[in-house]
Amino acid sequence: MKKIFPVYVRVPLIFFIVFGLMEYFIDSGSQPAFVKYPMVLVFLAVFLFILIAIEITLSAVNRVLYQLMSPEEKAKVELEDSLSLKESTWYKNLMQKLTKTQPIEKEGELLLDHDYDGIKELDNNLPPWWVYLFYIGIVFGVIYFARYEVFGGDDQETELKKEMAQAKIDVEEYLKTAPDLMDEKSVVLLTDAPSLEAGKTIFNENCAACHRADGGGQIGPNLTDNKWILGGGIKNLFHTVTNGGRDGKGMIAWKGTLKPKEIQKVSSYILSLQGSNPKDPKEAEGEVWIDESIPKKGSVVAKVTDSTEVKK
Repeated sequence: MKKIFPVYVRVPLIFFIVFGLMEYFIDSGSQPAFVKYPMVLVFLAVFLFILIAIEITLSAVNRVLYQLMSPEEKAKVELEDSLSLKESTWYKNLMQKLTKTQPIEKEGELLLDHDYDGIKELDNNLPPWWVYLFYIGIVFGVIYFARYEVFGGDDQETELKKEMAQAKIDVEEYLKTAPDLMDEKSVVLLTDAPSLEAGKTIFNENCAACHRADGGGQIGPNLTDNKWILGGGIKNLFHTVTNGGRDGKGMIAWKGTLKPKEIQKVSSYILSLQGSNPKDPKEAEGEVWIDESIPKKGSVVAKVTDSTEVKK
């Protein structure tokens, strides 16, 4: 792989593959993961540092191994290198600037007087890449300290609490409109033709056996009059269809068979049958149900009459 992909291609390729995988698997919303989560940026910087360090180390090891080869082996390696892809001049210049390495022939000039059981020390300077990273680490530390200790930036615990609070708000908003998470508190009456037609289909398939196709009632009660056993209106009817009727003798609960959206449609269709006067309906059962949320017409008329009298 090294001969096929030069190091200046291999390092960016590996880095951006890892970068792309992190962006794909980390859910960061509309922001990039390394922007929303600073630790991702830290990881990428450390990962790039390790990649570069590995390549520099391998390059140094290869140079040492080359010097230890016999003339025949060196000639063979040089021949193979001439037939393979060679590193470009700009890359060699870049590596020289980053490492400031000295040719092995000049090691004699770098030797110090220290001698430890025959082991001598070279007076090499620190590689510039290491020095640059050291200074970058200092700058990062100063910014990090100022951001979180001086200016009171949110720590991980505070960020978690804020995100959990926002998530709770988002879930509540979703529940208001999510069709499959609807309940009797959030359900609304449907009046459009497609929804009522779908409700009619559901009614004929599941309810007509007990209530008749026209809603006039058979085993179950008449659904076309103004009396209700368990309360009328879309919310009460949704609750009744979902959880079933009276214990022991009422309708079964349909929540295991129908989805909330389907129950909403069939309930809306049932309410559209009000006053349809089917042939030979079953006798009305229950009590007259009045929607308390709708103002009584009598009170409105009285107010209008009073207002008229005042004007007179």
